[in-house]
Amino acid sequence: MELNGYRIMWLFVFFDLPTETKKDRRNASGFRNNLLKDGFSMMQYSVYVRHCASSESADVHEKRIHKLLPPLGKVSVLRITDKQFGNILNFWGKAAVPSAPQPTQLELF
Repeated sequence: MELNGYRIMWLFVFFDLPTETKKDRRNASGFRNNLLKDGFSMMQYSVYVRHCASSESADVHEKRIHKLLPPLGKVSVLRITDKQFGNILNFWGKAAVPSAPQPTQLELF
């Protein structure tokens, strides 16, 4: 099966979880840590994103998120194609932000 920009998916998880009590904070922290363990990356504080090679892979991760839901709060999941993801505009304010260091190139002889 050929991969293309319309088949490859990105999952966004948006959440607003209570943090008033120690138990609430533990639940919120556990939810974030589980997202990280499942391959999500933090895009913003309560916005996490994950690349999925296919719609079927996205289905698996959506089911996992459903199982990880904390007892309180709101969690939303958005699925978009790689083609749509490529159209995201990101703005970081007017101050210059240093770019992430480039990975070291592996040389084979």
